[in-house]
Amino acid sequence: MAPPRPYLHLTLEQWLEELSRPRPAPAGGSALAYAAATAAALLLKVTRLSGDSWADAAGVAAQASALLARAASLVQADADAYERALAARDASAGLPPERRDWEIGRAYAAAAEPPLEIARLAADIATLAAEVARHADDRLRADTAAAAALAAAAARGAGTIVAANLTAAAGDPRIAESERLAEAAAEAAERARG
Repeated sequence: MAPPRPYLHLTLEQWLEELSRPRPAPAGGSALAYAAATAAALLLKVTRLSGDSWADAAGVAAQASALLARAASLVQADADAYERALAARDASAGLPPERRDWEIGRAYAAAAEPPLEIARLAADIATLAAEVARHADDRLRADTAAAAALAAAAARGAGTIVAANLTAAAGDPRIAESERLAEAAAEAAERARG
């Protein structure tokens, strides 16, 4: 059962309560999207605070803002996709085995899309953080590194969820893509740490 309001309209306390409830969604993917959005918001803060000393800060702030909006939308999208996959699994219980497996596989393949998008965004956020670290006010370097670390963790976690949702699709290229994205995000986080 979805909350009465979209997850992004909940207070942090309400969100944490919703996340901790003993039901399938929201779960890891939504939490990772929230972490990626938090990383983008932190980068947005750093770029806004660096405007006096960095000529390109406003343009980079616009990029961070766009990444924030995209990541934030995935908090709900991931939970919704996972709930649809669970509903398809339950609805296909009485089908012949081959048809049931096909329906479940299709539903979980669709549920892998939001975490894959989270991994993509998180890698972009970490890469942007590495760029911000080179130019932002030195007093904000720790915040930039924290944003990059959050993004790298979100990318790694999202890759795990992609692989879990695609266990029946051995060799699916989305698994390899999510692994590459996690590696790229980790490397960017290292660069952001300086």
